[in-house]
Amino acid sequence: MYQDIIKFIREIYDTDNFIPLHEPRFRGNEKKYLNECIDSTFVSSVGKFVDQFEASVAKFTGSKYAVATVNGTAALHIGLLLADVKSNDEVITQPLTFVATANAISYCNAHPVFVDVDIDTMGLSPEKLKNFLEKNTSIINGKCINNSTKRIIKAVVPMHTFGLPMRIAEVVEICNSFHINVVEDAAESLGSYNDNKHTGTFGLIGTLSFNGNKTITTGGGGMLITNDRILAEQAKYITTTAKVPHPWEYHHDMTAYNYRLPNLNAALGCAQMESLPNFLKAKQKLARKYSSLFKKKEKIHFREPLAKSTSNFWLNAIELESLEKRNEFLKITNDEGVMTRPIWKLMNSLPMHSTAQCGNLDNSTYLENRIVNLPSSVI
Repeated sequence: MYQDIIKFIREIYDTDNFIPLHEPRFRGNEKKYLNECIDSTFVSSVGKFVDQFEASVAKFTGSKYAVATVNGTAALHIGLLLADVKSNDEVITQPLTFVATANAISYCNAHPVFVDVDIDTMGLSPEKLKNFLEKNTSIINGKCINNSTKRIIKAVVPMHTFGLPMRIAEVVEICNSFHINVVEDAAESLGSYNDNKHTGTFGLIGTLSFNGNKTITTGGGGMLITNDRILAEQAKYITTTAKVPHPWEYHHDMTAYNYRLPNLNAALGCAQMESLPNFLKAKQKLARKYSSLFKKKEKIHFREPLAKSTSNFWLNAIELESLEKRNEFLKITNDEGVMTRPIWKLMNSLPMHSTAQCGNLDNSTYLENRIVNLPSSVI
């Protein structure tokens, strides 16, 4: 069973060797820019490649401003701080996400609240969010107060799962009516669009990731994107240890973070951004191949984006019939040297979040038991 799928994947990648889930591709000016960076001696957090990388990401996403960080989790942490998330506040997010989403909330000493996802997008459900807020909160003095905990709900963090855009415009509209900021976790969705607008640009702030397994990589790395100049300036300041500009003095006026992206990593990012359009075309081609294959299989469903949405297909995903079938598929493919992975465990099932408040999570549980990622490296 599933041998035809394994054969299909091996034919795509034209190899009998181990096939990873998602490996980076370096097909452009990566070595040239890295050598140039080394020759300049500006390999740390100051250098022209940082500025160029920020500018290229801002232009590509249609954001006015972009601020590079050492990784996507750091970007999300700062994004929450800029959204005025303070100690003992609450932040709503989805339970079906990578742990970094919830970790960033904890870094602020805030409390995550988990609201269910939609089955089709695997992203935060506007309907479930609205129902939760209507039943569990009150607006008092312009703030959204959780009726049971009496804490302020400061932000909502929706995430675009595997690059598939969720119903972000609806979530933003709901949050605006409840006086809640939206910090958009677009870590996985560089090159994804909802109604021709790039993911990460709907909320107050968006965040991206350039980890080694992302569509493009800087080794590690992240980015905050926003249209708010003041927030962008604050992001740059907070991520560079809050050093007050001066020709030689070391003066810092607040406790801040050394979250700067090194120029060396940014050099890699500049080259990767040049290749991004071709990477996205290749990933669309790969997704079409998978889609064609699984249309012939009644009991395996290939996940496609919503109408009027465009996915970067960072990780291609399929839905199997049951947990038993999911586990069987994972074992057979991995035993055969074709790397596949399940979707994440629900955040509320992890020990550090086991006491978090949750809405009804039926959809998240359903998906947790059925979703598998397929090899998705650029072909």
